[in-house]
Amino acid sequence: MSDIPFTLDQLRILKAISTEGSFKRAADSLYVSQPAVSLQVQNLEKQLSVPLFDRGGRRAQLTEAGYLLLDYGEKIITLCQETCRAIEDLQNLQGGTLIVGASQTTGTYLIPRMIGLFRQKYPDVAVQLQVHSTRRTSWGVANGQVDLAIIGGEVPSELQDTLKIVPYAEDELALILPVNHPLAKAEAIHRDDLYKLKFIALDSQSTIRKVIDQVLTRCDIDTKRLRIEMELNSIEAIKNAVQSGLGASFVSVTAIEKELRMGVLHRAHIEEVEVRRILSVIVNPNRYRSKAAEAFCQEVLPQFANQLKKFDLSELMPAATETETKSSSNNKS
Repeated sequence: MSDIPFTLDQLRILKAISTEGSFKRAADSLYVSQPAVSLQVQNLEKQLSVPLFDRGGRRAQLTEAGYLLLDYGEKIITLCQETCRAIEDLQNLQGGTLIVGASQTTGTYLIPRMIGLFRQKYPDVAVQLQVHSTRRTSWGVANGQVDLAIIGGEVPSELQDTLKIVPYAEDELALILPVNHPLAKAEAIHRDDLYKLKFIALDSQSTIRKVIDQVLTRCDIDTKRLRIEMELNSIEAIKNAVQSGLGASFVSVTAIEKELRMGVLHRAHIEEVEVRRILSVIVNPNRYRSKAAEAFCQEVLPQFANQLKKFDLSELMPAATETETKSSSNNKS
């Protein structure tokens, strides 16, 4: 409509400047010239009769009006993307995009295998994987920027009424030791032996570390008594440190399958203790769910749930239509 004082391109430029922090980097990210970006911003400010950027500092800083337009602009862009994807869906999975979100461990070790399985059946669907903290991933699903996500942490309380949270599977947190550690020879170790070990852990402020500490506490393991000798910033670094004999650690079993097959790490069992956490699938029931997302839920998630201790995923599955039901009955007969 001619009375709308901005275009989608101008909203995209505003979002790019906010994300990149400068007009030049925004221009580079959009593959246009800096003068073109500056001109679009000037025209936008003229059309709205309000400044959108405080040009006094080195970093492009939005004004209050700029933040307001950015907030609504991101929603408009998201709705436009949903519209395009809904139209693409008319091609019956012969194209389109699936955006999957994940927290760090699931996104690194579990979901790439799921995507590989999905792409074998639907090679024409473009799949994007976004790996962030549980909090950021949850907001991505809530805002419609992510179709569905698999997380191992807790959904922020302010989103728990907005999102559908369905338990997917149990993920065991395994105690790993160097293969030459004296306790590696034991069939199982006592709970009190944990307090004698030197532990390697993730940074205490990381989401995964907090989740692991919560799970250990529920298993009556006093995390304050564990001797944390070293903190590292990735699961891969922790596995390498344990493999090098620097200590023990708790990590997801999905992260150590290769190392256990190769025999470079020892998985120790603790008497009468199983350290498990719940992996959940989260979706926004108020947003459009593409056919690609439906196919992922129906075909890929159940197969991988069978590999772990699975839960009922029927809440995520769309009900069969009457036509589909009749077709299924005819095929059986």
